[in-house]
Amino acid sequence: MERFEVYILGCGSALPTTKHFLSSQVVNMRDKLYMIDCGEGAQLQFRAMKQNFQKLNHIFISHLHGDHCFGLPGLISTLGLLGRTADLHIHAQSDAEKLFAPLFQYFCKELPYKVCFQAFNPGKSELIFEDKSLKVTTIPLKHRVPTAGFLFEEKPRSPHIIREMIDFYRVPPSQIRAIKEGAPFVTGEGETIPYTVFTRPAEPPRKYAYCSDTAYYEKVIPIVAGVNTLYHEATFSSADLARAKETFHSSATQAASIAKAANAGRLIIGHFSARYPDEQILLNEALEIFPKTQLAYEKMILKV
Repeated sequence: MERFEVYILGCGSALPTTKHFLSSQVVNMRDKLYMIDCGEGAQLQFRAMKQNFQKLNHIFISHLHGDHCFGLPGLISTLGLLGRTADLHIHAQSDAEKLFAPLFQYFCKELPYKVCFQAFNPGKSELIFEDKSLKVTTIPLKHRVPTAGFLFEEKPRSPHIIREMIDFYRVPPSQIRAIKEGAPFVTGEGETIPYTVFTRPAEPPRKYAYCSDTAYYEKVIPIVAGVNTLYHEATFSSADLARAKETFHSSATQAASIAKAANAGRLIIGHFSARYPDEQILLNEALEIFPKTQLAYEKMILKV
């Protein structure tokens, strides 16, 4: 099966601590790297996880709070020092270019590559990136500033060839591609054999959803329904629900409720408040609602 992994670079909330880095992840889809958020320290964690900067071509910024984007100027500078020449695409709401372009021009003069801002509307779900193997769709979230999560969805793969049937009917190699695309095979005797004889279905496309930062928001559920892995913020425990509501964040119980309603394969909770020296309290609350829950941690590798 083709690689589809998520690397957790940081899973803390607004305050950096000695335990957690700020929000940042990397999705590895078939050895192409896509960064989600870029809090302070993201590039250090990127190096610590031994990832290749040259394979990173797209960065997705959920919202313009510092713990999700203050790492961008340093990363942009480092890529220039490394001699990057390929374009780098930053997907974010339109204000991102207004804020960061002047910083890049001042601190990262004469970059050997181009930084391309791709604006999206965080208020609606829309396809913002697509290539031959991946689609990325925004997930509108409910926070103090315009915020969107991201749904990374593998495109359907071609069916698998049954080699024994190919050999039995002596199918020429030149016709195998057409069969995988659904064309029948006509034998030398004129018999038409449907493509289903020669193929078996590929595994269902895999999906990963990232939802941080957000208050409890049921409109997320139909967008992330059936995802293999859901990352959802769980900043607070139920005991601090009033604080969660005030700051437009979620409790662990609320994150688990979203995962359960969406029938997610598993839930990863993160974006932990620094007030909890031990996140086990958050995990215990989530497990009561959704047993397939895990705590995020730095350098965690998730196989989707």
